[in-house]
Amino acid sequence: MTEYAHPETLVSTDWVQQHKGDASVVLVEVDVDTSAYDEGHISGAIGWNWQTQLCDTLRRDIITREALQKLLSDAGISNDTTIVLYGDNNNWFAAWALWQLKLYGHTDVRIMNGGRKKWLAEGRQLTRAVPQPTPASYTVAGFDENFRTYRRQIEDAVMTASATLVDVRSPDEFTGKILAPPGLPETCQRGGHLPGASNIPWALACKDDGTFKEPQDLRDLYVAKGITPDKNVIVYCRIGERSSHTWFVLKYLLGYPNVSNYDGSWTEWGNLIAAPIETGA
Repeated sequence: MTEYAHPETLVSTDWVQQHKGDASVVLVEVDVDTSAYDEGHISGAIGWNWQTQLCDTLRRDIITREALQKLLSDAGISNDTTIVLYGDNNNWFAAWALWQLKLYGHTDVRIMNGGRKKWLAEGRQLTRAVPQPTPASYTVAGFDENFRTYRRQIEDAVMTASATLVDVRSPDEFTGKILAPPGLPETCQRGGHLPGASNIPWALACKDDGTFKEPQDLRDLYVAKGITPDKNVIVYCRIGERSSHTWFVLKYLLGYPNVSNYDGSWTEWGNLIAAPIETGA
């Protein structure tokens, strides 16, 4: 891990096994399958439901500052706590949670490399016991706008080519053959992709065991499509969760200085009237 630009943002399953009881560390599981936590989780881990706890369902937005402060406080997390996130599907939604925590300025938040997949493959224990943490005091210090892209910025990028766009969805979503992955409800009126976007599916950044690929392999993956550190890079997907995974790879594993996540993604752009799109490969 030492070859990554920010190796401190990743921890191994061994590290978690050794530190999961530390008072300064809180484990949090965030899964695509929101029932997975109840079926068994790492001892001491808190479970967050991405559908109800990490978003504002009325505004269709990320979690509010006030709601995040309460969520973290209830989990026994203070501003100096080390948060270690993990989940199913190669840490897909764990990365989305990390992106939001970084937006709101939490300093020490990490991902368990390999997530649930690697933990289970190694035969490590799970429990159904739900921890009851002592509430802590948490104050959100700010909001880093550089980590998030909004629709108006995408409109400008499409018109002026001021940013390099990366679509991390599957090839079938990118071409417009399908509107969303099977079984996922958030959808759009039109299929396709942002004009000029490159398609680099998020999962290509991971090995078969769920861990991230080696630094040089990751660099080769993105540079081959013209995604280089000197550019202003915007990543997107369907609702911003898969693109959070790629955002993490580019920003923290490869050290790209200017990369942001368009979390409105295709469910926003694909529903806009008169917004330009492209279809096909």
